[in-house]
Amino acid sequence: MATQQAPHTDRPFNNLLRRLSDVDYKLIEPFLVTVTGASDDLLYNPGDNVEIVYFPCAASLTSYLVPNEDGRDVETILVGREGAVGGIVSHGFLPAYTRITIKVGGPFVRLRITCLEAAKAQSRSLSNLFARYADCMLAQVFQSTACNAIHSIEQRTAKWILAARERTDSDLVPLTHEQLSTMLGVGRSYASRVIQTFKAEGILETRRGAILVRNRDALIARSCLCNDAVKSHFEEVLRGFYPTEDARTAQEPLSPAK
Repeated sequence: MATQQAPHTDRPFNNLLRRLSDVDYKLIEPFLVTVTGASDDLLYNPGDNVEIVYFPCAASLTSYLVPNEDGRDVETILVGREGAVGGIVSHGFLPAYTRITIKVGGPFVRLRITCLEAAKAQSRSLSNLFARYADCMLAQVFQSTACNAIHSIEQRTAKWILAARERTDSDLVPLTHEQLSTMLGVGRSYASRVIQTFKAEGILETRRGAILVRNRDALIARSCLCNDAVKSHFEEVLRGFYPTEDARTAQEPLSPAK
């Protein structure tokens, strides 16, 4: 495991960008573009050429969804400020396999794949960092597959809400019943029944377009251990990247868009 340097808090609030060495960051800094994404914005559809990497910043959150023959999209993983989406280890211009959307809107940093690949060619450490992050993403996919196979709807509901809460830094998670049903791969009525059960137990409350976590400890007790497994792998491979209760950083405004 490589030793991680202290984060650079003067950079965009994305853990990958903040942990780059000064030399590596300067290779891509001139090509970084700050944008604002809205919830439900589409970044990629299956088959689209992947030409841009998106770095979620602060509480922005993206999701990978796999379309199915019955017309439903099933969520596979969430990606927040701990990482990036789109062409992480590819050499660019490959077709997207999944649909990638913005789950929670906010600031993002964009970088063209060609610029990232040019920087990787100049720096082994930069290339290695993105390869290690890709390993963490793969671990998330593996864990999600296992979770969907063996854990109950209630456990998975608690897991998804906790995962979104960690990345948005708030007990008020901007998550609708429809979005939750997509995460779980079940009908909206089923997801609503689970939420009603949690409400009756005093664990959650619902707001317009959001879920309020009232009892985090109880929610953790109802969750499976899949989030913990992913966090442990992140700590082994990229220590300090995954958002946690004990490692939250104050959110500074991003520099103006270039």
